[in-house]
Formats: sequence, structure tokens, C-alpha cells
Amino acid sequence: MLKTIVSQQREERDLLLNKEYQKRISKIENINFLQSSLIKLITGPRRAGKSVYALQLLKDQNFAYLNFDDELLLNHFDENELMQQLLEIYPNFHFLLLDEIQNLPNWDIWVGKLYRRGVNLVITGSNANLLSSEMATALTGRYLQINIFPFNFSEITGYNHVDIKWDTPNEKATLMQQMNDYLQFGGFPETIKQRSITRNYLSSLFDSILLKDITKRYKVRNSNELYNLANYLLINFCNHLSINQLTEDLALGSVHTAKKFCNYLSEPYLFFFLPRFNTKLKLMQKAPKKIYIVDNGFLFARSFELSKNLGRLLENLVFVELVRQGYITGMTLFYYRTRNDKEIDFVCRIGHQVSCLIQVSYDISNTKTQKREISALLEASKELNCNNLIILTYDTEQTIQHKDVEIRVISVWKWLLNLI
Repeated sequence: MLKTIVSQQREERDLLLNKEYQKRISKIENINFLQSSLIKLITGPRRAGKSVYALQLLKDQNFAYLNFDDELLLNHFDENELMQQLLEIYPNFHFLLLDEIQNLPNWDIWVGKLYRRGVNLVITGSNANLLSSEMATALTGRYLQINIFPFNFSEITGYNHVDIKWDTPNEKATLMQQMNDYLQFGGFPETIKQRSITRNYLSSLFDSILLKDITKRYKVRNSNELYNLANYLLINFCNHLSINQLTEDLALGSVHTAKKFCNYLSEPYLFFFLPRFNTKLKLMQKAPKKIYIVDNGFLFARSFELSKNLGRLLENLVFVELVRQGYITGMTLFYYRTRNDKEIDFVCRIGHQVSCLIQVSYDISNTKTQKREISALLEASKELNCNNLIILTYDTEQTIQHKDVEIRVISVWKWLLNLI
């Protein structure tokens, strides 16, 4: 049976290799990544393109392939027989790609054995905490990790063959049309060429993540509570929520249940919880956290009246891009409240130093709005000793000088395309 399964998966692999894909943008150079003898771990949400990225990495290599999203493989798994079949079907393979490995019980023990035997491994998985905790426990210091998220704006313009030009009104209009499309419908690869399927596709994907990655894995008894929480977080994206508030609003029974469910929802890269910056850890842990979703498309698929939430959509998009750039919530990325209770959307750190303060505002043409954003940045600048101050807008650019402090107002599309 295993021989049939591995053979069928080889056919699947070969079909996938023959397709053309948008080149993914990664902070790690592909060649250096493959040359390492360490385990190559590629993580991210379901359907974001992890498998495609792995195939792009390995396209010119002799590699074997196993897809653990296959119930037949999971049901007939036998490590010794499986390795024998791999050696027969992929003679002298140099790499072994294990796709969606988290579906295999006790996968880390098997991966550890393969690594010790000298198998060069590339692994994909859709569960952040499970993978990182088990890797850290069983394979400390033996792996490199790349996170793959839905397409960013640069990848979308490349996929749609849009030239990055804005010299003429037509060029600018085309670019802004792409930007508006990305802002509202997100970057999941399957939806970009067929925006008409976005709502159904992403609504089904959302439910699939809740069912496969959480309810089944953790044997959640009261799945209604989990689903209610997920929908509540969607409605409240970019808002502040405390665990006590969640427990009370949703009648979850206990703070422990609320914490547990929030952790479950963060593991498959679905929701992120951004803490408030504070030098005192206890105060940071007690403060409400801000809620973000991995892709704006989920908001379109499950929410309504998004036209009234353009500012929040822009903020969510900026958050995801910061995470994509390598910032880590609670370590190098926070929000902040000044002593006068003025909010900074994003505090970015490098090491122990605050490197950048970012406000996100869809439109600052209103004098009151501009004054609010500037005032908050100036206060936070003094309190956090940071003069790299940015306001990201939908499409406004200027430089604001206040005494010896400069605030850069930047169009978000230029920031996303790294044109600043």
C-alpha cells in the first residue's frame, strides 16, 4: 500500500513542478538556505504557498516528496517501509520534502531520527507554536526557519504583471487599483486571479483551519465557543481586548478557557495578539492586546460594511507586513500608550533599542486627525527616545518638521514596495 501512496504522490509532485508560479520574496537567500545541512523549516498559514515555495526551492534538485495532508499516508505510516519505498521510487535523492508534517503524530521523533541519519530535510507546516516548541525541544539549534504568508503587494503586482510606474494618471490609477484590491481582498494566491471566489474560498478556508488545525487536533469539546470567539475577534480586529473582557463578553466560563482558545487561534497563523510596550513585563502582560488577522481577505469573507473600516484594514495590512519583514510580536513589535494615553500603532525594536514608531492613518487631510497623529508621535518620541517617526497613509506624502524632530508621511503602497 505504501508503495502505491508514494508513487501517487510522486505523480502529484511532478504535476506541481510543471506549473509556473509567482516567485516568492524571502529574507533568506534560496541557495544559502538549501546549502545548510540543518533542517529547513517552512511555516505559515494554510494555502499561503508554503508547498509551492518549497517546490521552487527544490525544482532543480533530486528530491523525494511526502504529503502528510493525505489520510492514506497517515493511516499506513510505517517509518521503515516508507524509507524503503522512498529509496526505490526516488533513487539517490538529495533532499526529502515533508509537507504539512504536523499532521503526523510524534513527527518530531521521526524527523530527529532522519536528521541523525544524515537525511537532508525540508519541512513545511501550518502550526506556529506546535512546530517551534517541538523543534526547540527535540531539535535545538538544528533547523532554519522561513515564514511564508499570503502574497505581499510586491508579489501581487508581479503576479498580475503590473509595472511599478506612476508617472502618468493611467499608470497611477492602475497601481492604486491594485492597492485597493489588495487592501480589501488580501493576498491568498488562489483568489488573486479569481476575486469572484474570494468570499466562498476564504470562508471555507477559515472554517477548515478551525476544524482541522484546532478542533480536531486539540479535541475541543465545545466547538461553538471556539467558533464564537473566532468570529468575535474578526469583528474586533485592530481593537484592544483583554482576556477578562473576552471571558465575560462570550461567557466562556473561565479565563483559562479564553487564554487556551486564543493560543489555539494563534497557532495556525490565523490571529495575532499584539501586546502594549512596557519595560515592566508584568504590566505588559496585564494590558489589553490588539487583535490582528493574517490576511484582509478573511475580513471580507466573514464581515460586512468594510468600506467603513478602511483605516482598520490599512492598519491590519501594515501589521502583517511588519510580521512578514521579521518583527516578532511581544519581542520586537508592540503598540504603545503614552503617559497622556495617546496611542502609537506600532513600536518597532532592534535589540533593546526602539528603532521606529509608526502611525497608520488612511487619510490625514483632516486637520484634527493630523494633529492627533503628530501629537502622539511627538510624545512617544520623547518617552521612548526615538526620532524615526512615520505616518503611513493610503496615498499622502509630506515631511512635517517640529523643532528638531522630523515626521515622514509616506504612502503605504510605496512603503510596501520598498520605494522609500
